[in-house]
Amino acid sequence: MKADEPQAPQFATAEYAPESSRMTCAACRQPIGGSYFKIRGSPVCAGCTDTIRAKMPKDSHGAFVRAVVFGIGGALIGLALYVAFAVATGLIIGWVSLAVGWIVGKAMRAGSGGAGGRRYQVVAVLLTYLAVAMSAVPIALYGRIHQLRMSGALLGRLAWLGIASPILELRDTVSGLIGLVILFVGIRFAWRFTAGQTLQVSGPFTAQSAGAA
Repeated sequence: MKADEPQAPQFATAEYAPESSRMTCAACRQPIGGSYFKIRGSPVCAGCTDTIRAKMPKDSHGAFVRAVVFGIGGALIGLALYVAFAVATGLIIGWVSLAVGWIVGKAMRAGSGGAGGRRYQVVAVLLTYLAVAMSAVPIALYGRIHQLRMSGALLGRLAWLGIASPILELRDTVSGLIGLVILFVGIRFAWRFTAGQTLQVSGPFTAQSAGAA
């Protein structure tokens, strides 16, 4: 790596060059001789600030569409995982909700290239909830496939029961509440992974004015 190439900034505390009162850039570690900015409270030279800004994920319509597509794929994978576990073990364990939220959140972040924000979070929450809730439909069908005669009305009823299944589990108060809490934690995973990244930049300042202060 070249000496003047910006490194990943640590933004811990302001640093000063040895044997000098001049500030050093928190990114490239070079003395700041002119204007500079503060990022998360640490001084960063103008050149490194431009580089850091350019590397921040950019939200766009295309990024959002890709995030939704990846999120739907992640939700389907999570649903399949939930159903496969229930069918293989005969158990329906809410802890799988955590994996579903993690998969959806990571998938959406991969699709957007790291961009996020409130609309990403809302979609991630909906996809996570639907993946977990709708898993009740194939699980129910698997147990009764030889007894049921499919019809549009029946499929519609099953879909509705699937969407409402986390709430309907409250009929068993204790296990239902535990399941909802676990589902909420899984949704929190998806919400956190799709949050927008903010860069707190203030300035510009001048090295002379900082020394005078």
